[in-house]
Amino acid sequence: MRIIFMGTPEFAVQVLEAIIQEGHEVAGVYTQPDKPRGRGKSVQYTPVKELAMEYNIPVFQPERVRDPEVVAELRTLAPEVIVVVAFGQILPETILNLPPLGCINVHASLLPRYRGAAPIQRVIIDGETESGVTTMYMAKGLDTGDMIEQRVVPIDRKETGGSYHDKLAAAGAELCLSTLQKLAEGTAPRIPQDDRKSCYAHMLNKAMGELDFQKPAEELERLIRGLNPWPSAYTWLQGKSLKIYEAEVVKSETDSHGMNDMPGTVIAVDKTSFTVQCNPGALRIDSLQLEGKKRMKTAAFLLGYKLSAGMRLGSGLENTRDN
Repeated sequence: MRIIFMGTPEFAVQVLEAIIQEGHEVAGVYTQPDKPRGRGKSVQYTPVKELAMEYNIPVFQPERVRDPEVVAELRTLAPEVIVVVAFGQILPETILNLPPLGCINVHASLLPRYRGAAPIQRVIIDGETESGVTTMYMAKGLDTGDMIEQRVVPIDRKETGGSYHDKLAAAGAELCLSTLQKLAEGTAPRIPQDDRKSCYAHMLNKAMGELDFQKPAEELERLIRGLNPWPSAYTWLQGKSLKIYEAEVVKSETDSHGMNDMPGTVIAVDKTSFTVQCNPGALRIDSLQLEGKKRMKTAAFLLGYKLSAGMRLGSGLENTRDN
């Protein structure tokens, strides 16, 4: 089958690799323009572009895929189907209607649940026990097109955004090949979405990772896992940002004995971890990264940082300590 592939991040790489290995003809790859990244602001290729170049597949990086010259270019390439995976631009109807077999999207949720930009992280933050991937015919709305197939992927108790991303990427690659086969055979179904069951997964940003210890420990632990590795959950320790990557929900004496340790207070420190009061419950912090330092286990952090019970975490608490 002659395919145009549109995708940008790491999640799309496994799908493109699977399509290539299956023997389909990839006539071209469309991905977002290269952008400067890191402290040195050096220009880096998108993950999808890097893979396409390995296989000598033509790469196109338009600023606006809806521009008339881009649409004309796609017509010249004459794809039978366009496969879209986290491309990062909305396709106009002129492109949606261009390939005879349609534009197919691989979406990282069990639609109609978790439409939008960040379904992988949101299902963990929300405490779901399973999600998955969906292939669908693309339509004018955002993730609203008729579904073709779905694959359920359980969410482990200690799942992170990073680990679940990798599981869904692998599942999405397998599901995409199945869908392409059904399209070629003319057996691909059209299953309308029930909009009443939909919810939206908004794009991630760094601000959403700030830990509010006035919230329950279980809710904060899910936030930490969902935002690991990016953009990461964080708090403040003596005026410096402190990213939290791993934490465990534990009971605290404040909860069981009616004590009055304020949320955000360090209530226990041992050789391998420290524990922070929440509302209710507490979090034992097992992995972190202090501003200006590398990510490390809390045990290594405590070897070089004097932390004691009574200190408090949070913004505006540079030198605060509960007595």
